[in-house]
Amino acid sequence: MDKIESTAKPVLPFDRIGGREPIQRMVDRFYDLMESEPDFAELRAMHAADLSPMRDSLTDFLMAWMGGPRDWFEKRPGACVMSAHRALEGMNYATATQWVLAMQQAAKDTIPSDPDFVDNMVAAFASMSKAMAANAGKGDSH
Repeated sequence: MDKIESTAKPVLPFDRIGGREPIQRMVDRFYDLMESEPDFAELRAMHAADLSPMRDSLTDFLMAWMGGPRDWFEKRPGACVMSAHRALEGMNYATATQWVLAMQQAAKDTIPSDPDFVDNMVAAFASMSKAMAANAGKGDSH
């Protein structure tokens, strides 16, 4: 039996999730939860009254992070998401945990057909948010 080599590219998370639209739905659900649920009040207080710019920014960031269009990075040459959150007033383990819990709920609500994807994504979010909280208030270097 001959060994068959696969030339298929691995499926990027961006493609697996279905592109921009599902990411936008997840982000909108996240911010809706943040605005409406008392458990996320401390996290909400860290943000401006108008969440529209953040909705767009997070959608663009997650698209790039998942292997899709890199608009977020192209609009912000040299930007680092970790550095951007380092000086954020109120950034700590409690707010980082609130962020992860809100994203977890948003993902479960908007991507119910792929629980493995949601679990893996949320695990990555948890690692990122923990690192952001650990580095909060430590300046602007990477």
